[in-house]
This record gives sequence, structure tokens and C-alpha cells, in this order.
Amino acid sequence: MKEPNRCLYCHHPIYRLGDGMVKCSVCKKKYSTKRVAQIKALIRLFCEDENALSASKTLQLSYVTVLKYYQQFRHAAAEYCESQYDRHRTSESQYEEYLYIEKSKRHDKSAIFDSHNFLTFGYGEKVYTLLMPSLGVFKQQFIEDNLEELYYKEFSKFMRTSKIIKISEYDNIIEKFWHYFEQFITPFKGVSREHFPYYLKEAEFKFNTPVEDRSVVIEQLYFRPTGSDI
Repeated sequence: MKEPNRCLYCHHPIYRLGDGMVKCSVCKKKYSTKRVAQIKALIRLFCEDENALSASKTLQLSYVTVLKYYQQFRHAAAEYCESQYDRHRTSESQYEEYLYIEKSKRHDKSAIFDSHNFLTFGYGEKVYTLLMPSLGVFKQQFIEDNLEELYYKEFSKFMRTSKIIKISEYDNIIEKFWHYFEQFITPFKGVSREHFPYYLKEAEFKFNTPVEDRSVVIEQLYFRPTGSDI
């Protein structure tokens, strides 16, 4: 394969250095074309839903290294989702609330405080998600006041009755995303609260973006010049 003679970041001419690296004549970025090829391969595997462990074996890289890159790709996907929704923020949309609890915890009443509650907005054939504050901050106070059981019952009732007429059709784009999200998140077997927002946005990005377009989007974001817009 012929190596490119233009900078990956700003598309100006590059020149080759004695150590095998290349350097841009304008933006002065210095990088390894071999490393770039590895990153692009990782982006492709990420966009095709290959998990970090499998990708590390496929490309013979350390799992920790691949996990680091995957987190960067998730950040890029989240940024892209925000920019896309900003462009349609004034469009007519529907929304509904979703309570996600890991399947292994769904029979534990106290797990209600470990749930992830997010709003899902449907606009056209796409969705936008907004994570709500954690219920966990209230757990200790409810336990101390012996209100945990009461809260569980009232909250469960609320979740049943709140799904009223905010969405107009049962099998609409919001419902489709929820089904997609459940299938997407289950193989991870538990995601920490710290990282959950980025997994949620990864699901949103992949749901909204055709497989053949995902790599192009992530590459453009990952290799863009510093300080440039999406």
C-alpha cells in the first residue's frame, strides 16, 4: 500500500524523518504511519462492535492499550452525538424516561438506587440521550429513615404511570433504541457509574450512525487538528 504524502491532520505535505516517522511541513505534527494504521484498525473494530479484549487479540496489542483507545473513541462519539443534536434542537421531538438496572440486580429492591435513569429524545430517525442524576445519593438517608421500602414502591408506581402520552406510538424510534441499548450493554456485564455515560453515548452513536459511516466519523474526530470544530 502506498503511503500518503499528505498530513493526516491538516492535509498539507509531509516529509519523512530518519527514524521512520513523518512530520508535517505546516502544522509540524510528528507521527508514525504504522501507529496510525493500528489506530485506524482499532477504530474499525470498535465501530463493528468488537470488544476490547477481542480487538487486542486480533491486532496483537495489550488489552490495557486497546481499552485506552476505546475510551477515547467513546469520548469522540459522545462529542459527535452532542453536536448532531445541537443542530436539531429546535426540531419537533418526543421523549420518554428510561430506568436501566443490570439484569443480575433486577430482583433486588435496593438496586433501585444503583439504577441509571436517562431521558431519550426522538427526532426524525435518530435519538438523543440525557443522563439524569443518580438516585444513589439518596440511598443512605432513606435507609436511616426506614423509607427504603416505601420509596421503592412509590418509585415503581411512578415508573409505570409516567409512561403515559409523552410518546405517540409504541414501536417508535425511542422504543427501538431501548431494545438496542439493552442488547448493546448486556455483554459488558456491568459498567461503572463513572463510565456509564460514555457507554450510553456509544450506543446512541452506533444506533444513529450506519455501520459503514461510523469509522469515517470517528477518524475525522480523532485525527482532526487541535482546536478545530466537528
